[in-house]
Amino acid sequence: MRSYSILVACALLGIFQTVSLSSSDSKRLSSYDAQVKELLAQMTLDEKIGQMTQPEQGPVLANPGDMQKYFIGSVLSGGDSDPAEGNGLEAWTDLYDRVQSEALKTRLKIPVLYGVDAVHGHSNVLGAVIFPHNIALGCTRDPALVEKISRITAEEVRATGIQWTFAPCVAVPQDIRWGRTYEGFSEDPALVEMLGVAAVRGLQGDLKNPLSVLACAKHYVGDGGTAATTAPRPEAVPKGASRLWLDQGDASMDEATLRRIHLPGYVAAINAGVGSIMPSFSTWNGVRCSASRRLLTEILKEELGFEGFLISDYNAITQIRPDDYKASVEISINAGMDMAMEPTSYAKFFNTLKELVTEGRVPMSRIDDAVTRILRVKFAMGLMDKSRSQLADRKLHKSFGSPAHRELAREAVRKSVVLLKNERNALPVAKDIARIHVAGKSADDIGNQCGGWTIRWQGQSGKVTTGGTTVLEAIKAAVSRNTSVTYSIDGSGAEGASIGIAVIGERPYAEGVGDTSDLSLSKEDVAVIRNLKKAGIPVAVILIAGRPMIIDSVLRQSDSFMAAFLPGTEGSGIADVLFGDYSPTAKLSFSWPKSMDQLPLNINVPKDRYSPLFPYGYGLSY
Repeated sequence: MRSYSILVACALLGIFQTVSLSSSDSKRLSSYDAQVKELLAQMTLDEKIGQMTQPEQGPVLANPGDMQKYFIGSVLSGGDSDPAEGNGLEAWTDLYDRVQSEALKTRLKIPVLYGVDAVHGHSNVLGAVIFPHNIALGCTRDPALVEKISRITAEEVRATGIQWTFAPCVAVPQDIRWGRTYEGFSEDPALVEMLGVAAVRGLQGDLKNPLSVLACAKHYVGDGGTAATTAPRPEAVPKGASRLWLDQGDASMDEATLRRIHLPGYVAAINAGVGSIMPSFSTWNGVRCSASRRLLTEILKEELGFEGFLISDYNAITQIRPDDYKASVEISINAGMDMAMEPTSYAKFFNTLKELVTEGRVPMSRIDDAVTRILRVKFAMGLMDKSRSQLADRKLHKSFGSPAHRELAREAVRKSVVLLKNERNALPVAKDIARIHVAGKSADDIGNQCGGWTIRWQGQSGKVTTGGTTVLEAIKAAVSRNTSVTYSIDGSGAEGASIGIAVIGERPYAEGVGDTSDLSLSKEDVAVIRNLKKAGIPVAVILIAGRPMIIDSVLRQSDSFMAAFLPGTEGSGIADVLFGDYSPTAKLSFSWPKSMDQLPLNINVPKDRYSPLFPYGYGLSY
């Protein structure tokens, strides 16, 4: 049986009182309201709406003067929105400074909040340390480690000047066919709660600290509980094709279930001081989360006492009423949305909301509440401190992607690798054996190791120039000088080796594209194991994937099987476990199915349906 904290129990009962909205001993956000009120009184309607408007950097900078014309209060780089000069550290820093300099030309000189998806390190920037994705961190059960990772992520984000990350994801995925499964820490709300709190603390710390960033709990709420349907694939897939679809779907459940499974992470994040929350694209019982006053205002702000601000997801407001943009804006803002992520339609949003206020369809009290919430955060972060430069501190460049940061990532990798099978004493491998034959498409592919949300939105196979070490490189570095390490992508040429190590699994993907009706291993992966077995040697398998996969046939043919999930750039952490420098301690953060017929399978299904290949919490050691 799993136990939930008193915090969550209070939320389930609906009696949760207003909580402290700051980490450690910092002030509550509402304690800045006197300063906010003074500034608010000086602002015109246009300046207020500008604070509620968030364009993407590319479109707004392409139109000189728009930052001032629309009094833009926030800018983002979403997905593949990179600097025109490339993805390097200097280019990102120059981009931030350009955006901030434009914002400071407005009448009141209110600094801009710049948001980015730094979801496992500052993962848009070349040379950044890429940490394991959340599914792997869930296997560590180590909140202290997650807090340290988040603190280093914050430091690398601030090295580019950026002060806001759209993280942590505190979704509780209930169906691993969902392509965003790896963004969740676990199928267990208690584990999500524990590690989500750690991530918020690590990212935000003392918000005034120039090494801290604003955190954003997402995607509120129930995005991990959407039902599978058949829908068109994303644009990246050939037209006319269809398949299983969970992303941005409907979470059909009563409120008690929503609170029990999907709300605890937000309750805990609020208590930890999270300053922003992003409502989900998805719907709850057919109503868009971005349109639900029940979710945004009654539960989040009134019941749970959230004092920060809400930011809509990418063009999410448009989805409320696709045929009527004005009605969509009216519904969402009145429901409680405070800032609108309108990448290219920022001028349209600005003018539409202004019309709605003028017509009395959105009250000024709602505008003032939204802007108060945004300004509270800016004051709490020290952005309104006139004595402090709001441009990037380039001295932070010296530690960006540093060996110390990579060493922490390596620790995270070795603590997150789950040993599922180990027979014939296949592992650990002796460092001085005669020959190791390494095989598989992910053995020497740092892009596959990192997965989605790495340099590109959907990720990419191959060398992504983030630095780091592949599994093959790590093995070569770990063995003695007398040990030969050979490699073939298909497993051929293994005859005479002392052991074969196969590194197989999924190629990178992100939201939408990753939804699938088939989690079977590819034919090429199965062939790798078959070729190694033909050589008559022990076979150790390492799975690089964003979720559990259907592995029954391969599992039978292997002597050892490890799930590394998406470990990021530091493949040496896997070698630490392979060679016994670290005895595995990780436990599964998701249940592992025997077949696709069992899905969805998780610890929240009825007991008579719960018959996994490996249960939640499973993991061997040496």
